[in-house]
This record gives sequence, C-alpha cells and structure tokens, in this order.
Amino acid sequence: MDAVISTLGRTYLRWALTDGVGPLTFSRLLIQLGDAEQALGASVTTLKTVQGIGNEKATQIARSRDSAEVELEIDTVAAHGVRIICRADEEYPEGLRRIPDAPIVLYVKGELRPTDAVALAVVGSRHCTIYGSEQARRFGELLAGAGFTVVSGLARGIDAFAHHGAIEAGGRSIAVMGQGLAEIYPPENRALADKLLESGAWVTELPLRAAVRAQNFPVRNRIIAGMSLGTLVVEAAQRSGALITARLANEYNREVFAIPGRVQDPLSFGTNALIRDGAAKLVLCLEDILDELGEVGQKLQTNTGTQARRHAGTQGATQNGATLFSASTPLSAAEKRVYDVIGRDELLQDAVIRAAELPPGEVLAALTSLELKGLVRRVPGNRVVRRAGFA
Repeated sequence: MDAVISTLGRTYLRWALTDGVGPLTFSRLLIQLGDAEQALGASVTTLKTVQGIGNEKATQIARSRDSAEVELEIDTVAAHGVRIICRADEEYPEGLRRIPDAPIVLYVKGELRPTDAVALAVVGSRHCTIYGSEQARRFGELLAGAGFTVVSGLARGIDAFAHHGAIEAGGRSIAVMGQGLAEIYPPENRALADKLLESGAWVTELPLRAAVRAQNFPVRNRIIAGMSLGTLVVEAAQRSGALITARLANEYNREVFAIPGRVQDPLSFGTNALIRDGAAKLVLCLEDILDELGEVGQKLQTNTGTQARRHAGTQGATQNGATLFSASTPLSAAEKRVYDVIGRDELLQDAVIRAAELPPGEVLAALTSLELKGLVRRVPGNRVVRRAGFA
C-alpha cells in the first residue's frame, strides 16, 4: 500500500464516487458480479440485472463510474495528509466491516490501530445541560482509562465533552465526521479536533471536500455504532440524533447503554425512554458497562482493578473503594485553581465556576479530574467539597 491508498482501494474509490452506488448497492454488485474490479467492466445490460438497479439507474451508474475523477480525489487527499482505506484493506475496522451497510471506503486522518476494536461510542444532545456535560466528560475519561477507544461525532455538546474526557485521560478517541475532512464542523471544535489527532483519528466516508449537510449526520451515525462494541447515550431528547445511533447499535447486535436523567427534563426524555423500554441498559458507573461486555469487559475490569491498586499503593490510600491521592499529587494549573476555590464547606458547582474565573468547560474538566484523583467529592444539591484529610 502506498501512503494514500492501496491498488484495490482505487477501484473501491471509483465505486464510492459513482452516483447511484451506496454501500448496499455496492454489496449487491459484489455478490452478483464477483468482485469490485470485475464489476468495473460490467455493461449496462449486466448492471440492470443486479437487485435494485433498473435500466435507468444502470445507465446512470455506468456513466458516472467511467467518468469518476479518482486520481484528482487521490491527489487532493494526499495534499491534506489524509488516507483512504477500503473494505478489503487490513486496516479497515473489523466491527464496521461486519455491518450490512459498511462504507465502501473510509477517509482517515490520523492513526487507526487494531486496539480500536475495543471501542465504545458516547453520544448525546448538542444542547446539553451541565449535568450532561459532566457525565460525558466523566465517562470519556473512565472509558479511555479502562482501555477503550472513545468514538463520537465531534458535535457540540455531549460529543465534544466525551472526546475531551478521553484525551485528558491520555486515551484514544476517534471523531466520525458528517462532512469531508477538508474542513472541521463545527468550527469552534477545531482545536479539539487537532488535539485528538495526537492519539486518535478523524474518519468519514464522504469525499474530501463534501460540504456540511443535515442529511449526512443520521447516515454518519451508523459508522459510530458500527465501529463500537456498544453505544452510551448520555443525554438525548425525544427526537435526538443520538437515538438513531442507539437504534442502529441495537440492529447491529451491539450493546446500548444510557445514563438516566431528570424525569421532567426534556433533554432526558430520550435516554429515560430507552431504559424504560428495555432498549438500553441503565448505567451509573464504568462497571455497569464492563459487566455487559463479556470476556472483553472482564479483561478490562481486571486490568483496571490492577492499575487502581498499583496506583493506590504508590500515591495514596483508598476510601470506599476510591483511590485517594496525596495532597502532593501533581495538578494542572486549572485543577489547582479550582481546588483552591473549593473549601472545606460545601460549595455550589456554579459558584466554583464563577470563582475560578476560567471557561466553564475547563472548570468542569478540572472538577472531574479532581474527583477521579480523590481530592474532591460531589454531594447532593449540585455541590462539591474537599475530601476529608486534605488541606
């Protein structure tokens, strides 16, 4: 394989750029005509015998197939540091390959690894609450720390917080885009997207310069579900796109999890309904996810427990099963600032955000990190307080 695309990948790319040929039609072409290369030589007469292709569509496909600007697309992709992999390439994600409507090709920037087979999707509302953002970041951190690759869509809200959590935990994260990789959407997530490339990847099935269109995102969601062992819905309204991802995950025989929300909160109607209807398993902690993933979950649970005990032995004691780090535990500038704001008396989280004089997202990230390090704890009423025993 060269740096951009394999020889067979060029053939697959031609089909991906052909009008009238989507993943399902392409699969039917392979079944009836043998393979992607043989199908390139198929006449209109032969094409129209394929299920779902009539005379008019066969003519359209033949014309578009033969005029597809494959080399121009490859040159443009190379100029942007992007690669193209096809279903037949070894690097193509195995979980995605097994879904019935697997993308013909994937455009990839960054690195895909075999370990990305152990992935979990985290999805939810773009217009999330503070509670939703906290949980998305928390589970992004917990999942990455346990060894999962966190997959999401780089959208505003829950997606972005999940990516942030995975990155801040030093783990891997993959952003599945609903547009070509020549641009980042939404633009305010550009810095996050760049940071993600340090240990992760951007992925899409769309041509490099494909524009942002609303209809792309529901279709994109099948890639998020297909790449993952399961999907965690953090916060979703009744008609949220995250519910599409959950439905697809169920159809692909993958696990679906949901974090419960307030009964009267419209942004929790979707997640609570998933749990009520038995379409998702209720999740309160990482172990709730690991317990449902069979052998994979057991192995990660063992590894996570071993790491926690080792960490506790070198950096602090344990209290109620949580690692308590010493007061000398290294803190980032944001963590130290937030920790200094929090006193021994309970303080409203909103008061912490105001007093820290940092962007709310940074404060929430710092709070989550301090909680994981055992230096602060959350108490009822959306309040936080330092743990006993620390100055």
